[in-house]
Amino acid sequence: MAAPVDDMFSFCVDPGRVSSCVDVRFINNVKGKGLFAKKSIKKGDALFLERPLVSAQFQWNALYKYRACEYCLRALETAEENARRLSGIPGLSLPHPQLCRVRPELHQGCPQCQVMYCSSECRQAAADQYHRVLCLGSSHDDPDHPVNKLKDAWRSMHYPPETSSIMLMARMVAAVKQAKDKAHWQQLFSHFCSRTGNEEEEIAHKLLGEKFRGQLALLQSLFKAALHDDHLSRWFAPEGFRSLFALVGTNGQGIGTSNARSLSAPMVLLSSLSRWVHACDALELPAQQKEQLDSFIDQLYKDIEKETGDFLNCEGSGLFLLQSSCNHSCIPNAEASFPDNNFLLQLCALSDINPGEEICISYLDCCQRDRSRHSRHKVLRENYLFVCSCPKCISQMHELDVTSEEEEEDEGEAEGEAEGDEMEDEMTDV
Repeated sequence: MAAPVDDMFSFCVDPGRVSSCVDVRFINNVKGKGLFAKKSIKKGDALFLERPLVSAQFQWNALYKYRACEYCLRALETAEENARRLSGIPGLSLPHPQLCRVRPELHQGCPQCQVMYCSSECRQAAADQYHRVLCLGSSHDDPDHPVNKLKDAWRSMHYPPETSSIMLMARMVAAVKQAKDKAHWQQLFSHFCSRTGNEEEEIAHKLLGEKFRGQLALLQSLFKAALHDDHLSRWFAPEGFRSLFALVGTNGQGIGTSNARSLSAPMVLLSSLSRWVHACDALELPAQQKEQLDSFIDQLYKDIEKETGDFLNCEGSGLFLLQSSCNHSCIPNAEASFPDNNFLLQLCALSDINPGEEICISYLDCCQRDRSRHSRHKVLRENYLFVCSCPKCISQMHELDVTSEEEEEDEGEAEGEAEGDEMEDEMTDV
């Protein structure tokens, strides 16, 4: 049973305002639900701000010391700590340290297992939602603990660049276990698409193919040993686990920090270092001091690139209830961002949207959107189990059909001309 429409707004900030602006409607059995405008929306307007049902930092990311709040994924490193680690220069000092917004004095750890949070509010929220079940206490660093064995197995099968986390599934289980109304939380998760293949398109999820069968069997066994619960027995059975795996793989929204100096990437949070750099850029300084600061920052980025390369960001993923109702378009009219530098997702309009118009985002990044229709469809088929029929794809498919017909006509004319030449040659020989 799918989650009621009212539930769709329950994780939004100001759900009453959001429900007056947008509407979730059933489209058809292939597309499922869609998000539609209930009133005129202007380019740049924020449609909603939403927190995830669950979120988790990627496992390799955490192993490489990208310190983030265990609950909201906000960076825990100061700008200076971030710069020292990424540049490999332990004695590095940043000018204007007062511009760093990270407040270590507010950070709190779990009293039992010492995992860290950016605030007492996040520590309490995690404890109330899932952490009591997942807290390992003094066994936090014990490699033989069932949860740690599950994490290690996941890392051995899912190397960077990471796209999901087994701990997202673990937090789903823990949230249901801790909930007073377990049926309600199961109902919330039932909203997300969890098919393992699309029968009409005969597409199988790329992580659920035959070659992954042995790995999935091992993960299922470890998952069951670490987290089994009688209320969720279906999730621990082979087919239920595959369905859960597909749910996370196809619905998980990436959440990640960026150390980029540019603000052009909307799908990332800004790291503490990047926020410090932007604050420096806004300083009003004498020309010589401004030049010296810019040179320092430019050299810092060169040192980081040399030491760390592209593996700079704190990354994770989350399940967002309302955002998941947005269908894909290769020419989207909305996009997600993380303006508070934590897991809160904001959806903003990329263009004017009329009442009754569907609100679509792109499941592809900017580089993928610029690729050919064939390449885009390959990514969408493997990761999201559908073939895109947005206006851009239909237009390109029509152009391809016309081109193919013209090529066939040209080939026919060429063959006719060649036959005519052959006949002329034969007559000349006679």
